Amino acid sequence: MHFAYDARTEELRGRLLAFLTEHVLPAEPVAEEQRAALASPWDTPAVVGELKAEARRQGLWNLFLPDSQDGSYGAGLTNLQYAPLAEITGRSPHLAPTALNCAAPDTGNMEVLAQFGTDEQQKQWLEPLLAGEIRSAFAMTEPEVASSDATNITTHIRREGDQYVISGRKWYISGAMNPDCKVFIVMGKTDPDGADIRRQQSMVLVPRDTPGVEVRRAMRVYGYEDHSHGGHAEVVFDEARVPVANLVGEEGGGFAIAQARLGPGRIHHCMRLIGMAERAIELMCRRAVDRTAFGKPLAQQGVVQEWIADARVAVEQVRLLVLKTAWLMDTVGNKGAHTEIQAIKIATPRAVVDILDRAVQLHGAGGVSQDFPLAELWAAARTLRLADGPDEVHQRSLARRELKRYL
Repeated sequence: MHFAYDARTEELRGRLLAFLTEHVLPAEPVAEEQRAALASPWDTPAVVGELKAEARRQGLWNLFLPDSQDGSYGAGLTNLQYAPLAEITGRSPHLAPTALNCAAPDTGNMEVLAQFGTDEQQKQWLEPLLAGEIRSAFAMTEPEVASSDATNITTHIRREGDQYVISGRKWYISGAMNPDCKVFIVMGKTDPDGADIRRQQSMVLVPRDTPGVEVRRAMRVYGYEDHSHGGHAEVVFDEARVPVANLVGEEGGGFAIAQARLGPGRIHHCMRLIGMAERAIELMCRRAVDRTAFGKPLAQQGVVQEWIADARVAVEQVRLLVLKTAWLMDTVGNKGAHTEIQAIKIATPRAVVDILDRAVQLHGAGGVSQDFPLAELWAAARTLRLADGPDEVHQRSLARRELKRYL
């Protein structure tokens, strides 16, 4: 079910749906088999490279990034145009985004480099990222502080002559276990005692092979190691030195850059979540029709019908909210869409986790097994109630905005 989008979006939707059906979904079991035979679980299965080559051949590449510079970076799609495409990739979240070079955290990092990077930074890092030749990571979250408040960040970035020296410990740094991850965008404090707590932070580019950078271990998510996205790592920066030219934007601009990075990313995450929910509904319906219990198909059991009906209503509601948010971002900017951006981040993961939980329940033991994608999808969706800011942070900010009108 979908709206009548503009002609270009509809055309891309059709091509992307065909690519998903004909190439991505059949590749899921192949990728699992190939991964089991790899020397390292973090190496990329060969079928992923084949999918990327096919996506490029079909022109389904870098769809997430609007045109920048001379118009050669992205597909030139608006947030509203890209949103339904992100939803399609959410039906196979561990393969489809990577195949299209539209996977986090690379998407956000490419947006940062396109918007704030120097010509030299773009040539060295953005161009190979756009070509899918390397991967990247965004190092912000820390284990010692509540990173939901970015002003708590303790990683220190001090200047010594023409170098920055980075010291700190990060964790759940997505993509860092992938051997193709070649660069980190690291957020730390260049002015820890500054009067403005939102001007204390800066971002610097740190190549993975920089002395003093240690990718210490992979962090699991509900017991899963997210191989497809290159894992989530604990990373230690021990007096790692990089040239001052590796600063992204300006000193003190890290907080603002982080906020700019998160806006489009939340649209992407939420629409992929809706795609995950659509796949869960499809699996629920197939299971309900195929299975019999207590003398009749599950599809005729009243509680199952309620679950499926409620899932459909919930998906349609959050889709409308996310599309409205994408439209607002395109028309009035991220600041004008602030309330809606927070609303989708609260509402979408909650709704999708509930749908996936019902789908797991309907599949019985199979729902928590590796034979269906539901358990892993549930873990990913549940994690997004924490990633990019926990629900409670968005609720707090949104409530303050509502209350402000009455004070």
